[in-house]
Amino acid sequence: MRNGVLLAYSLSHDEDVWRWSVYDEEGVTVADGAHETRDAAMAAVRSTLDSAGEGVAA
Repeated sequence: MRNGVLLAYSLSHDEDVWRWSVYDEEGVTVADGAHETRDAAMAAVRSTLDSAGEGVAA
């Protein structure tokens, strides 16, 4: 995790897409998106969390 910052994510199905968001400790959205499949949405979440873990701003 980036400097000990905790992140959380949400994933939901909305009509024809899977929507995802990543939030910081204060509930501020640091990244979000939408993908046609759940797997693609989860891959984007994992990529965002991995980047944050390496100290790269999301």
